[in-house]
Amino acid sequence: MDVKLKPFDFAQAAARAGMPQVAERVRQATQPQAVAPASFQTSFSAALKAVSATQTQASEMQKQVQLGNSSVSLEETMIAMQKAQIGFQATLQVRNKLVQAYSDIMNMPM
Repeated sequence: MDVKLKPFDFAQAAARAGMPQVAERVRQATQPQAVAPASFQTSFSAALKAVSATQTQASEMQKQVQLGNSSVSLEETMIAMQKAQIGFQATLQVRNKLVQAYSDIMNMPM
């Protein structure tokens, strides 16, 4: 059985999900510093950091709204919270697919 995996582009997935800041952070973090191409580990790590940063930003905005800061609108906060939730769900799905692929490979007969 010949199994070929297509490369997964986290930046493209984030852009499709309507999170251009996350996509740009992933692109910046995965650009090769030297000649070596970005590895899956580097890409995945950058994606996790970007999702974490989005969650932190949404949490901070939520605190500012609760404190009554007039410079942070409720609408922007709700959008940031939804983007953070979508990013987390996407990350969770990628993790689930990785675990499933690992399980499938480990259960293959020799």
